[in-house]
Amino acid sequence: MSKPARFINRELSWLEFNRRVLEEAQDASLPLLERLKFLAITSSNLDEFFMVRVGGLQELLERGIHSPSHAGLTTRHQLDEIGKRARELVASQYECFLKSVEPGLAAQGIHRLNIVHLAPEQKRYLERVFEQQVYPVITPIALKPGAPFPELAGLTLHLGVRLAPAKGSRPYRFAVVTVPRALSRFIRLPGEQVYEYLPLEDLITLFLDRLFPGETIVEIVPFRLTRNADLSVREDLAGDLLSRMKEVLRERRQSACVRLEIGRAMSAPMREFFEAALKVNDETIYPVPGPLDLAACSSLANMGGFDHLKIEPWPPQPSPDVRETDSMFEVIAKKNVLLFHPYDSFEPVARLADQAADDPDVLAIKQILYRTSRDSPIIAALARAAQKGKHVTVLVELKARFDEARNIEWATALEEAGVQVIYGLRGLKVHAKLCIVVRREPTGIRRYLHFGTGNYNEITAQLYSDVSFLTCDPDYGADASAFFNTITGYSQPVKYRKVEAAPLGLRERLLALIDGERQRAAQKQPARILAKLNSLVDAEIIKALYAASKAGVKIQLNVRGICCLRPGVAGLSENITVTSILDRFLEHARIFYFHHGGEGLVFISSADWMPRNLDRRVELLVPVEDDASRARLISILETSLSDNVKARRMLPDGRYERVKPGGKARPLRSQEAFYRQACEAAAQAKQRQLQTFEPQLPASSAR
Repeated sequence: MSKPARFINRELSWLEFNRRVLEEAQDASLPLLERLKFLAITSSNLDEFFMVRVGGLQELLERGIHSPSHAGLTTRHQLDEIGKRARELVASQYECFLKSVEPGLAAQGIHRLNIVHLAPEQKRYLERVFEQQVYPVITPIALKPGAPFPELAGLTLHLGVRLAPAKGSRPYRFAVVTVPRALSRFIRLPGEQVYEYLPLEDLITLFLDRLFPGETIVEIVPFRLTRNADLSVREDLAGDLLSRMKEVLRERRQSACVRLEIGRAMSAPMREFFEAALKVNDETIYPVPGPLDLAACSSLANMGGFDHLKIEPWPPQPSPDVRETDSMFEVIAKKNVLLFHPYDSFEPVARLADQAADDPDVLAIKQILYRTSRDSPIIAALARAAQKGKHVTVLVELKARFDEARNIEWATALEEAGVQVIYGLRGLKVHAKLCIVVRREPTGIRRYLHFGTGNYNEITAQLYSDVSFLTCDPDYGADASAFFNTITGYSQPVKYRKVEAAPLGLRERLLALIDGERQRAAQKQPARILAKLNSLVDAEIIKALYAASKAGVKIQLNVRGICCLRPGVAGLSENITVTSILDRFLEHARIFYFHHGGEGLVFISSADWMPRNLDRRVELLVPVEDDASRARLISILETSLSDNVKARRMLPDGRYERVKPGGKARPLRSQEAFYRQACEAAAQAKQRQLQTFEPQLPASSAR
C-alpha cells in the first residue's frame, strides 16, 4: 500500500469517535435523560475540537503551511473534509434532539416552552424573573460599522440585535447582548407535576425591548463564537511561567473566530455585518436549527427527580483490599493494591494523602498534579501537610489545556500554605500521575507510592475508567524518587530499575517490546499484544505494529478515540483488530500486555501512543509484576476486548460497526461486568469481616 493509504487521518478519526458518542444519544433503548447527556457530550467534544484542532489547522493555512499529513491530506483538504463531516454531525445531532429526545422528554413532562405560546400567567412569572434577576445583569453594546468589535467571550451565547434606522439615516443599527453565564441557562417555571423551562436567551428575547426603549427591534438572532485556543506559551521569552500563562489566557479571549454558530434564520444585512466584523465566511458559519450550545443540557440531564428517565446508578464500591478503618500505610505495607476506578472507589487514594498529612511519622510528600477538582480534598491535604511542617513538593502543570486558570489558583494557594511548588518544565508538559509519601518507620525510611493512569480528581474518578497502583516496593520507590528529582532538580535522566519515562526511554521501550513479539512470531513462537488506550496516532508505533502483524503477531487493540492505524488490511494488518467502547463511563485507562515468550509483561501508563505523549510530555510506563495485580489487569484487557454489546469494530476504511454476539456467544457488556465483579468482591469482603473477630488494642500495643 502507498504510505498515505496506510494511515487514517487524525482529525477525521476524531470526528468518527464523536459520531460514536452521538450514536449513544440516538440509541432508543437508553433512558431519555441519558440520551440527552450524550448529546451534551457530543456538543462539548465538538467545541474543544474546533478550538484546538480546527484552530490549529486554520493557523497553519494562514501561515502558508500545506504539508500533507501521514494520511496524505493537505491542510486545505483536511479543513474541507472536516467542514463537510462536522456539518453532517451537527445535522444528525439536532435531528436527534428535535425529533426524538425533546419530544420524548415533553411526553414525560419535561417541556421546553416556546415564547410564542406562553400562557398569560407564565408570561407574568417570567417577567418578574427578568426584572429581578436578569435585567440588572445584562448590558446592550452598540455596534458600529468599521469600529472595533467588542471582545466577546468564546463559547458564550450572545444575541445579535438589528434595530430600525434612526430618522434621517439609512443603514440599520446593530447591537449585541451577552447572555450571562453566571445565571442558570434554563429558567424553570412553577409546577410540581411537570418540568417546564425556558432557555435564558429566549427569556431575554421576550423582554429585549426593555433594553432599547423607543427603538424598533427588527431582528434578534442568537449566536456563539468559538475562538482559536491552540495557543501555547512562548517559553523562550523572558519572565516567569505564571505570568506568561496568564498572558496566553488573555490572548485566547482575543483570538480569531474559528466557528460562528447562528440561529438558522439570519437576514442578509445582519449576516453581512457579522461576516465583516468577525472576519468569517461561509466556511466558518454554522447555522443551527435549534438551541445553541447543547452542552448546557448536561444540567437538565443531571437534574433531580425523573429517576425513571435515568440509568440505574452504579456507585463506586469499596475495594476488598482496603477496609474503611484501615491505615493506608498498613494496607500497602502488606501487599500491592490495584484499584480499577470507577468500579473501585477512589477514596483509598484520597485517604492516603489525607492520612499522610496528619501522620507524625510522614516526613515528605511529593506529587504531580495535572488536573484536579474545584474543591480538591487532595489539595487541602497537601496544604495541611505543609502547615504541619512536612516537606511537601508539588509539581502543578500550568500548561494543562483548559485547566490553566484553575491550576494557577491552586499553585498560588499551595505556595501560600508553605508548599514548594514547581510550575512544570520548560518545553514539556508533565502528564505523569505520581504521588510519593516518605515515612519514617522502625525499620528505616519507607516510600509509599501511587501510580495512576488518570488525574487526582475525585469527581472524574467517578466518571472515567482508570487504574491506580499502590505499592511500597523499594525498587518502585527508588525509581519514583529518581524520576521526581529529575523533573524538579535539573537532573539528567537516569536508568530506572523498573519504570520507563517519556520523552526519553518510553518510546524506545514500547518499540522494543513490539519488536520482541515480532521476532518471536518470525521464529514461529507464540506472540501476542493486547493494549487498551485512548488514542493511537504515532506513525513509528503504527509501523512497528504493522511489521509485527506481518510476522504473525496477534494484536488486539481497544482504542477509545482516535486511531490512525488501519486494521484488517491484507498483507499489512490482517492480524490486528481494533475496537472502541462507548458506554456510561469514559474509557481512560492505558493498559498494555506483551506475551514475551510466556512471561506476560503487563504495564499501566499515563501515556497514549501519540507523538505528543512520547516526545513532548513527561509520562510514565509502569510494569505491574505481582501475580494478583497482573492477573486482574489481563482480565480487564480480555473482558474489554470481548465486549459485544457496547463495542464497535474499526473497519479498514476508518468507519466503525457495532460488535454483536455471534453464534452461541452470550452478550457481554464489559463495563457492566466490571461493576458486577466489584459489587461481588465488596460483598464477599464484607461477609469475611463479619465472620472475623478482631480485638481493638491500645495504641501502644498496636505500635
